[in-house]
Amino acid sequence: MHKSLIDQFSLPLLAWYDQHGRKDLPWQHPRSAYRVWVSEIMLQQTQVQTVIPYFERFMQSFPTVYELAAASEDRVMAHWSGLGYYSRARNLHRTAQIVASQYGGAFPDDLTALTQLPGIGPSTAAAIASQAFNHPTAILDGNVKRVLSRYFMIGGRLEKADVKNKLWQLAGDCMPKYRCADYTQAIMDLGATCCTSKNPACHRCPVQTTCLAFTHERVSEYPFKNQKKILPVRHRQFLLLCRDNHEIYLEKNPPSGLWSSLWCLPSLDIESPVQPFLHDHYGFDVLKTEKLTFIKHTFSHFHLHMEAHLVHTQAVTNKALKKPGGQWFDAVDATALALAKPIRDIINRYLERLTHCVES
Repeated sequence: MHKSLIDQFSLPLLAWYDQHGRKDLPWQHPRSAYRVWVSEIMLQQTQVQTVIPYFERFMQSFPTVYELAAASEDRVMAHWSGLGYYSRARNLHRTAQIVASQYGGAFPDDLTALTQLPGIGPSTAAAIASQAFNHPTAILDGNVKRVLSRYFMIGGRLEKADVKNKLWQLAGDCMPKYRCADYTQAIMDLGATCCTSKNPACHRCPVQTTCLAFTHERVSEYPFKNQKKILPVRHRQFLLLCRDNHEIYLEKNPPSGLWSSLWCLPSLDIESPVQPFLHDHYGFDVLKTEKLTFIKHTFSHFHLHMEAHLVHTQAVTNKALKKPGGQWFDAVDATALALAKPIRDIINRYLERLTHCVES
């Protein structure tokens, strides 16, 4: 039964793509292995419309793999700031250095070599090979898993090895030997625009008549949905320390852990008093503390409720700080640093307050 379904999949999908597919994405013009790779890394866990402006800015600053390889990690992280999942940016930088130094600036075109590069898994490697080199290498990202699970009515948890192996096999069987780049984009587009996780537009689907889930009126049952986890909530105070010349104090996070290698505000437990904390850990004298803003941020495994306080301090030189690694920055200049989005939002709230004070 599967062979018949496989034979009726790629042709109508490609015909649909010719009429309705996304052909104006910035990494498609011009298309290169470097541009495809950067886009694929950015698109992991992130939607296309969010990625586009980041990709365009990234290409303006790092138009070639050599320029990315030569950049400092801080500069790369600053361009990634706001996209989240920051290990992607560190792996991107490491891979650029490997490709520049070991491959003469040219990405390998075989899956084995690609998957040996940092941050490139089997599906990302297949996407690069198919879209940049037109190789018949099937991808299996979230969109493709959903499409194939419904089309072939594959049940079970998607993360289970037997289900994943079955989907990989079907993905490879459906992959045509021609127009490989178009097919890869087509199946991603189908999952993103028609075969969506909620409210799928089956009436617009090019493979509706052969889709098993549709013909059996069971689309909503596929793919199997895991019970949504209830994430714990953590509460923490973040301190925006400022001094008279509107400089603010930031410290760089260690290379592992949350927001690793990013610039951050000092933080402490929600119940801890601010003044003793700053005196004992930093040597700051607090002149005044006031509430600045409240932010909710979600990580993959918990929610973080952030209470941000504006803390006016006496001017303390870097040499006088008890805790190394911190630095004073002009508040406006600080927004160009590698910051997690919630930290950037706190700094922007402070700048809005400064602007309001000047105008009034």
